[in-house]
Amino acid sequence: MHGFKHFDVTIKDYIAQVSFNRPHKANALHAEAWEEMQNIFERLDEAEEARVIILKGEGKHFCAGIDLDLLMGMQAYHEIKCEGRKRETIRKFILKLQDTITAIEKCRKPVLAAVHKGCIGGGVDIVTACDMRYCTEDAYFTIKEIDLGFAADIGTLQRLPKIINPGIASELAFTGRNVDGKEAADIGLVTRVYADQAQMIEEVEKIAAMIAAKSPLAVRSTKQMLLYSRDHTVADSLDYMASWNAAVLLSKDLGEAFQNELHTHRVIGLIQVSCDLPAADQAYAPATVFIFNSRKLVK
Repeated sequence: MHGFKHFDVTIKDYIAQVSFNRPHKANALHAEAWEEMQNIFERLDEAEEARVIILKGEGKHFCAGIDLDLLMGMQAYHEIKCEGRKRETIRKFILKLQDTITAIEKCRKPVLAAVHKGCIGGGVDIVTACDMRYCTEDAYFTIKEIDLGFAADIGTLQRLPKIINPGIASELAFTGRNVDGKEAADIGLVTRVYADQAQMIEEVEKIAAMIAAKSPLAVRSTKQMLLYSRDHTVADSLDYMASWNAAVLLSKDLGEAFQNELHTHRVIGLIQVSCDLPAADQAYAPATVFIFNSRKLVK
């Protein structure tokens, strides 16, 4: 994928790698960069050649969030004389930034954030919208907005308490203190911490390759269900899961995965299943249950 000024985007072996590329600004994002990021994730959502995405940063830091020039530009809103229209315009601005972050979450492909050094302010908003987070030992995370005189308003306060202990999320939001790589792993903000960026990227690419090898439909379905379950009750989520799989379960991916299992596991037993179904439905009924030596039961 080409045509981006503030990001590098490559796709190889079904793995998309998206890199913040404003190292002279510690990868802080101005208005044009925010627009590019939303465009990138909306395009990757539709790109069949991408099955999983790694989000990382060029230069010394992962992402310093919103470029301060963008925030200072909000002073121009004072020129709007009508108070109602002024507040409406500010609200629209905030919603636009929120939509950019949400584009990461809405992207049907899993997004793996690979964080080195600073992940500051809006950078935290961004990684909380990712599906998995990894970092280096020298990484640090900070909800910087509190030190700038306003509440974080584009996703951190909504998503972080559903990733880590809500009490810890509150502490970080109120204090704005730094969380280093080790603590980030301890509190569950990141899955793993690595000695340096090179090791992290190598290992995250291995995880991405494992995901890319799976059924794309199954991966997209899994992401959808995880997000739905986060915001709904168990009962609602189970009902939605049943409806979802009723729509997508009978796919060619299921048959292909089934054949792969047959080739990679030694089948030690077969159980024939007779189904008392109308003739028109017989073709869709499972006829055989395979028992593998790994004791995995696949229908």
